[in-house]
Amino acid sequence: MIDLVLNYIRTSQVWTSIFRHGVPRDRRTRVMAIMSNIFLHLHPVAIRKSGVRLSFTWCMGGLTFFLFLAEAVSGVLLMFYYRPVPEYAYSDLVGLRAHVTLGLLREIHRWGAHAMIIAIWLHMMRVFLTGSYKPPREFNWGVGVILLVITMLLSFTGYLLPWDQLAIWAITVGSNMGKATPFMGMNGPLSDLPMLPGGVPIVTAKSDAAFMLLAGTSVGENALMRFYVLHCIALPLAAGLLIAIHFWRIRKDGGISGPL
Repeated sequence: MIDLVLNYIRTSQVWTSIFRHGVPRDRRTRVMAIMSNIFLHLHPVAIRKSGVRLSFTWCMGGLTFFLFLAEAVSGVLLMFYYRPVPEYAYSDLVGLRAHVTLGLLREIHRWGAHAMIIAIWLHMMRVFLTGSYKPPREFNWGVGVILLVITMLLSFTGYLLPWDQLAIWAITVGSNMGKATPFMGMNGPLSDLPMLPGGVPIVTAKSDAAFMLLAGTSVGENALMRFYVLHCIALPLAAGLLIAIHFWRIRKDGGISGPL
């Protein structure tokens, strides 16, 4: 009876419209099943067994992606309780820590961010030590470096959102480093080279890298809103797009690189 019901479901129009192939039993059906699946088609049909050994990959790439998903989900949930204005930002974080799900939601996001930083650095180190950045994978290495920078920026922009003394002064120190940016920092090397007609400098206290980051000359309401938008929208979208490209290139480059 159960077999008849299962057979009826598997031959129904709804089932066949979703799953176009049966259970993969040979190479041909495995290829068909993977190539017709929106989630699986990013992966190669066959990979080297040596390339997925835990002792070789450390599973740091997959762990970093898992932590990114955990950060995205917990971050969206935190957005329901957080208001990015100076009057409420700190009190909202105190409430998140003390009342909302016993503070667990905020701690998942916080410790997940720390773990993601560690995981992505270990992943990059593994790729470098095993020579997995060499041709034909040099483009994907560049994508990975950009993802590393975006991950660091996610951590940096999220640091201001608690709006406490530690956050404000840490971002003040970090943004002051932007003033030393070559060409774009008011106190940076070669900042006096670009000039407007009449000898007026382009780079000033209200047009340098630090000003663009803070939307002002000091950490204030504008900086909080800018960091909030960068942390919750711009940087995650950029990271998600580059992660898709990263996975696609792994597939096009023949799967995960094997041991040298």
